[in-house]
Amino acid sequence: MAGIYIHIPYCKQACSYCDFYFTVHLLDKQEFIKALLEEIESRTAYLENQTIETIYFGGGTPSQLSTQELNSIIEAIRMNYSVTGNVEITVETNPDNLTEDYLKQLSEIGANRLSIGIQSFKNEDLTLMNRAHNAAEAKNCISLARVSGFNNISIDLIYGLPNSSIEDWQNNIQQALKLNPEHISAYNLTIETGTPLAHLVSKGRVSIPSDDEVVLQHNLLVDLLSKAGFEHYETSNFAKQGFRSKHNSSYWKGIHYLGFGPSAHSFNGTSRSWNIANTKKYVDLIRENKTHFESETLSLIDRINEFIMTGLRTVEGIDLNHFENNFGKKRLAVLLQESANALSKQYLALDQNRLFVTPKGKVLLDGITSDLFFE
Repeated sequence: MAGIYIHIPYCKQACSYCDFYFTVHLLDKQEFIKALLEEIESRTAYLENQTIETIYFGGGTPSQLSTQELNSIIEAIRMNYSVTGNVEITVETNPDNLTEDYLKQLSEIGANRLSIGIQSFKNEDLTLMNRAHNAAEAKNCISLARVSGFNNISIDLIYGLPNSSIEDWQNNIQQALKLNPEHISAYNLTIETGTPLAHLVSKGRVSIPSDDEVVLQHNLLVDLLSKAGFEHYETSNFAKQGFRSKHNSSYWKGIHYLGFGPSAHSFNGTSRSWNIANTKKYVDLIRENKTHFESETLSLIDRINEFIMTGLRTVEGIDLNHFENNFGKKRLAVLLQESANALSKQYLALDQNRLFVTPKGKVLLDGITSDLFFE
């Protein structure tokens, strides 16, 4: 089994916090799609005939494309790869450009999961983040998706926002729960160097919550979503029973995936590659039949550390039987020895041959993980 990711780089406008690759210029859209279809056809060998179980349109904003354009991409994947009959097809969308007609057309071309970038239900937050939608559109888009046939909806939220209080964040969570999504992804805001938001912070024009306040917001999130019946199955992801993101879960389980489009990444267990993060150069290189990506072969230490990092992000943790089978008894002994301190402090726990992060250790996950890395 494997997954496919398609990066659609177009955005209506630039969010103030975002450092993902995107462009607001749509003039080259048709040339981009043509190049994308050529890339899909040219990289079939990478996954070695594995069956495709998930297709994920990310960005950027994939809903900047028409459903006819998205369908041409889906059909190209079906023509060139073995796609399972119950494939999960996720499309990232934003509330401002969703209409009932567009959503119905998405459903008709096979999309069966939406990931909606709501981020906040507070208009002041949305303005600060330079989001294109408002709070009313954020609430309305879920209803539109329901009547259009979608029963697997994820929404994105951000906590740790500038000038936000614990009461603001609680209100955001409660608003989200009223909409009854099947899945919620919630991310701690990272102030990325070079973004407009980073400039505002550096000039003292906005204040960000302290680390302690962010921890309180995170803990409130976990508590309220747990009480509402959501499983905290990965560091930033919560799902109702049966609604985990199959595609994102593949990243954390080491399942192979192939990425198409500018800046998209690929992984096949032994190597990693990443496409050039420039739409024009991406199109030109493919048109000229030149290499449009860089790649690296992963060393044994790279693969071990990747296994540790992704495993600890999930509720299941690291499967120690799997670790031993892949990396040997001696390295398993080293891992357990290095885990002893975190185990004694109850940041980690060991049960049924799985090593996992406890609720107490979740806020320290990055440090715990780095302490376990092999050198």
